[in-house]
Amino acid sequence: MEQTRNARQDFGRLAILIAVATIDLMGAAMVFPLIPYYALRFKSSPTTIGVILASFSLAQLISAPIWGRVSDKYGRRPALLIGLAALGLGYLVVGFANSKWMLLVARAIQGAGGGTTGVTQAYVADTVQPGDRARSLAWLSAGTNLGTMLGPALGSFTVRWGQAWPCVIAATLCALNLIFAWVWLPESRKPGHASSQRKPVWHGVWHVLRHPQRPASRLTLIYASGMFGQSVLSAVLALYLYATFGVTEQTIGYFFVYVGLFSVVLRSAFVGPVVDRLGETRAMKLGALSLILGFVGYPLATNLWILAVVIPLVPIGAALLFPATTALLSRAGDIADVGLAMGVAQTFAGLSRLIAPVSSTAIFEHVGRGAPFFFAAAMVGVGILLSMRLEHVEPRGS
Repeated sequence: MEQTRNARQDFGRLAILIAVATIDLMGAAMVFPLIPYYALRFKSSPTTIGVILASFSLAQLISAPIWGRVSDKYGRRPALLIGLAALGLGYLVVGFANSKWMLLVARAIQGAGGGTTGVTQAYVADTVQPGDRARSLAWLSAGTNLGTMLGPALGSFTVRWGQAWPCVIAATLCALNLIFAWVWLPESRKPGHASSQRKPVWHGVWHVLRHPQRPASRLTLIYASGMFGQSVLSAVLALYLYATFGVTEQTIGYFFVYVGLFSVVLRSAFVGPVVDRLGETRAMKLGALSLILGFVGYPLATNLWILAVVIPLVPIGAALLFPATTALLSRAGDIADVGLAMGVAQTFAGLSRLIAPVSSTAIFEHVGRGAPFFFAAAMVGVGILLSMRLEHVEPRGS
């Protein structure tokens, strides 16, 4: 009876977290696809647009492990609330920016708030049993992808009223979300799970670099390679669609809705059965392969109908790769340091998101519009190589 009541409480917490994350990502998705178009109004080059996009990741790179350590010490809830406030402020700066430098500053503010992604994943690890984490993380991803699906359509529709409108609406959603989380989102970190040895914030980053052969380090690098490919796609997608098919800021949102629809369906109904059948390690490898095929397919598509067939390969790959990798990572170390481990993973993902926009937009500008997609496929291929010797990860410290 007690176990059933605890399970219901855990599910309730997870449902609230998914609702908070969904609304959060809806606001972010309203603004993100429009930033390259905003920057083009200020006569920015593709490489400059890449720098603006990368400023988010630089701030996230710095803040992610700090948020992980703060959440391990003080709790997940306060870290998430502060992150939401920073995101809302960043949206307002984007909406009223009158130069590319203001866009850069706004993205940095948002990146500092976005560093709490690892905290959100640690919340899931606190709430559900190890064997259910891949499925729960997939549900969380499905919720965030629902927000990512609806947000761009709202952004593309409301930008017709003026540049500031999508950003003001996103900031309003963020404020409402902050109130909702303050009232309804409980603390998940259990007493007695604070780390007994307080390692420096960057200790985990250094550990991965010194011991890349260890399972947790290898999983972190696999996660980062997949995120690198995703970040290349995100950085050049608007520029590529505009240059190749004439897609504008008023129509770009529908492409994200199409991607988001697949992501929601796949992560809510597809990941669980696949992971149950194949196991997390094989699901991770299959996801990486699907990403590679999707990236290669983008520049080979000669029209929008062929592109519509190619596009689902990327959300299929992401739906398998990221939840499975995160679930394996959550079991590869001490339960007391789950928040730090997730923060370290997000740091490496942030490093990928920092390098990918600058390098891919420079390649787009100086090599060719299709070249960044092959670059993304090659980087995810590195992740497949890293996964070759990765066997089943046994939980420790649980």
